[in-house]
Amino acid sequence: MAETRTLQDLGNITTAAVETPAEPKIDTLGRAYATGKRKSAVARVWIKPGTGKMVVNGRDSDSYFGRPVLRMLIQQPFVTANRTGQYDVWCTVIGGGLSGQAGAVRHGISRALTFYEPALRGPLKAGGFLTRDSREVERKKYGKAKARRSFQFSKR
Repeated sequence: MAETRTLQDLGNITTAAVETPAEPKIDTLGRAYATGKRKSAVARVWIKPGTGKMVVNGRDSDSYFGRPVLRMLIQQPFVTANRTGQYDVWCTVIGGGLSGQAGAVRHGISRALTFYEPALRGPLKAGGFLTRDSREVERKKYGKAKARRSFQFSKR
C-alpha cells in the first residue's frame, strides 16, 4: 500500500532539497561550458578563472563588438554577479547580426557562470540573464510588402 505522510514530513522534504547546493559542472581543463541563443545567433561559451580577457571568434571582444552598447551588454552578467575581471571567456558565435550575437554571448556567459558557481544562479535569474529571449523575426506573408506592411493603396 501507499505510505501516508504528514504535512510536516512533506515540509521537511522540500526544505532539504532546497538547501543542497548544486555541483559545479567543470571539465578536465577547469572550464565551464554553456550555449547561449538570441534571435538566430548561437554562441558556444567557455569560461575559466583568469584576468577578464574575452575572445570572440578568435578576436578580442572590443574589436569584434565595435559598439559600446554591445560591449556593455556582454559585461552585464559579470557586473551583476560582482565577478568583473575574474574570468577569461572564450567563445564562438555564428548566425544573426551583431546585436543578436551579443545577446547570445551574454546568455551563454550567464549560463556558464551558473555552471561554474551554482550560488550565482539567484542574482543572474533575478536580472533576467538566464531566460532565453525568444523573440524571432516574423516571416513575410504573400500579398504583403513585409510581414504585416501592405502595399500602398491607390484609388485610381
